[in-house]
Amino acid sequence: MKKALLIILAFLPFLTLAQVNVDTIQVYSAAMKKNLKAAVTTPSSYRSGSQNYPVVYLLHGGSGSFSDWHQKVSDPGLVGKLAEQYNLIIVTPGVGPASYYYDSPLLDSVRYETYIISELIPHIDQTYRTLAKKESRAITGLSMGGHGAITLSAKHPELFVAAGSMSGVMNIDTRMWKVADDFRKLRQEGQKAMLGSDLNYDGPTFNSFTAVGLVDKMKANGLALIIDCGVEDFLIETNRQMHQLLLANGTPHEYIERPGAHTWPYWTEALPVHLLFFSKYLKRD
Repeated sequence: MKKALLIILAFLPFLTLAQVNVDTIQVYSAAMKKNLKAAVTTPSSYRSGSQNYPVVYLLHGGSGSFSDWHQKVSDPGLVGKLAEQYNLIIVTPGVGPASYYYDSPLLDSVRYETYIISELIPHIDQTYRTLAKKESRAITGLSMGGHGAITLSAKHPELFVAAGSMSGVMNIDTRMWKVADDFRKLRQEGQKAMLGSDLNYDGPTFNSFTAVGLVDKMKANGLALIIDCGVEDFLIETNRQMHQLLLANGTPHEYIERPGAHTWPYWTEALPVHLLFFSKYLKRD
C-alpha cells in the first residue's frame, strides 16, 4: 500500500487565534487512489512542548468540505478555541458529497470508511504527537458527519472511547426526512448507486449501512455517546428513532433536543457541548 503522503499546503487563512495552529494537509487514499484534504488544529502548547495529545475527529455534512468547521461556524475561531481550551488536536477531514462515510459495495470510488479508519487515523498518529489509543480518541460530526461518527465508532470500537452526532442522519431512509420530493429523490438515487436497491430500511432489522441498524453493536461496545438535534430540524424524527432504539436495548447515551434547525448557528452552539462531554472520557496519560 502506498504510504499516506503529507503535504503542508498552507496555514488556513481564516484562523483568528494566533496561539493555535491549523495545517491544511493532503492524505493519499490507496483505497480510492486519490488525495483528500484535512485540517489539523493543534493548541499553542504543541509547538513548545513534547507531550502527546488526545484527538477529536470532527466530520462535515453531505455537501460540505474539510474547511466547513473553520469557515462556516458563526464563530470562525471556534475549533481553535476548543483545541486550546481542552488542549487537544482536532482533525476535520474531507470526504465525497453524500458519501455517508461508508464503503460502497458497488463503487471503488466510495471507500470512506476504509479511508478514515485505515488511512487517515494511522497517518495522523504517525505524523503528529497523538496519544494513539482508543482511550484518547473521539469522533463527532454534523448531519452526514453525525451518521459517519456514529457508524464508524460502532463498527470500530477499538479506536474510539466516545462518539457524537449533531443533527445526524441516524437513518438514511429518506422517507423519514421532512424534505422536498426532489431532494428526497436525489438522495434516493445516490444511495441506490452506492448501495444497491435491495437494502432493508425497515425495523427491527435495519441494514448495516445506516446508524439505526447498529444499535446492538453500540450496546455491546460501551462507548460514551452524545446525540443532539434541533426540534425544527428536518432530521428530528430519525434522531428520536435512534434515541428510542437505544432506550429499548438499554444503551447508555446522552440525548438532547433543543430549539434549532439544520443550520450553522445550531452546530456552533452544539460543538462546545460535545467537546465538554468528550473531555470527561479522553485520557491524557
